[in-house]
Amino acid sequence: VTPDDIDDPHELEMSMTIERDGEVVYDDATNTSEMVRSCEELVSYFTRHNTVPELAVILTGTSLVPEQPFDLQEGDRVDITVEDIGTLSNGVTTV
Repeated sequence: VTPDDIDDPHELEMSMTIERDGEVVYDDATNTSEMVRSCEELVSYFTRHNTVPELAVILTGTSLVPEQPFDLQEGDRVDITVEDIGTLSNGVTTV
């Protein structure tokens, strides 16, 4: 997805699910409109004193956090979906 593909980066739904043993143990959503800083402001800080490669990515987190007590476990799958962009899926491994 390119910036031209997104109408308004400040109005995208984001959701996160955590699946454990085939069962959803966490499911919540938010919107990029809830971000404290705009995308433009984040980019300005990132590029202010850094040489940034053309395809660099800024990862901000989602603000979606399960209530305590909650720990990820080996074998859990975390899916984070951003509207019009896609889904990032990660399995949990103990190291």
